[in-house]
Amino acid sequence: MKKTITALSVLAAVLLVSAAPAQAAAPVADPVRALKAKLVPGHGVHFTEVANWSDGVDTLQTDTGEGVLQFSKKGVAGYDLKGATWDDQKFRVVSVGDTAYYSGAIYELPKGKTWYATGGGSLPTIYGQILNPAELTTLSALLKKGTKAGNKVTGKITFADLAKVSPWFARSILTEWADETEISYTLTLSSAGLVTKLSSSYRAKDVTESFSEFEGGIISVDTRYSGWGGKVSVKAPAPRTVTHTLPE
Repeated sequence: MKKTITALSVLAAVLLVSAAPAQAAAPVADPVRALKAKLVPGHGVHFTEVANWSDGVDTLQTDTGEGVLQFSKKGVAGYDLKGATWDDQKFRVVSVGDTAYYSGAIYELPKGKTWYATGGGSLPTIYGQILNPAELTTLSALLKKGTKAGNKVTGKITFADLAKVSPWFARSILTEWADETEISYTLTLSSAGLVTKLSSSYRAKDVTESFSEFEGGIISVDTRYSGWGGKVSVKAPAPRTVTHTLPE
């Protein structure tokens, strides 16, 4: 009898546990409000990313990178990116204000110079993350166009629509490609409403002549963000190391 009572007690306990309502996932704070609170000059966010190129059959890891975005009160004031190409050639891009400085594998530089200066404030390379969630207008557009499920937002945005809201994209060479190109994306948010991961992909269409080898290819980038609001410092290289022209 005691064994029977004990067995029934255990069974009842199991049924009670099974019947207990599942706890709801913690609500995610408003991402735009959360970002606004972090946009303090001299502060920023760290990121790491991996880019791939695919023809739809084969996939090649093209670039990897890590760096920081430095904030202004409205968004991004500068960035410092250290990257490597598929064949392990190193490069670095530093952007301060309207000038970007490139060093390493991307350009062949004149003797005695280690940096090439050109227009800045935009996507640093073709294989960089095309979407910038540190821009208030860009984040707002991605949230509006996306569908939220738990802590993820999934959606699509065209090049034309992105150019209207994102200086990061609007200042890049990609604006000369097809306006109707669609970028698929997934944002992953922390409970505080901050972006922890961003995955994007698009198929290159009607590219400019100098990028003809990209036509039809799929470029996808996974970026992870950490340390939102921490202190960062992005500084331009010493002027004596910089050239504004490249060898012909």
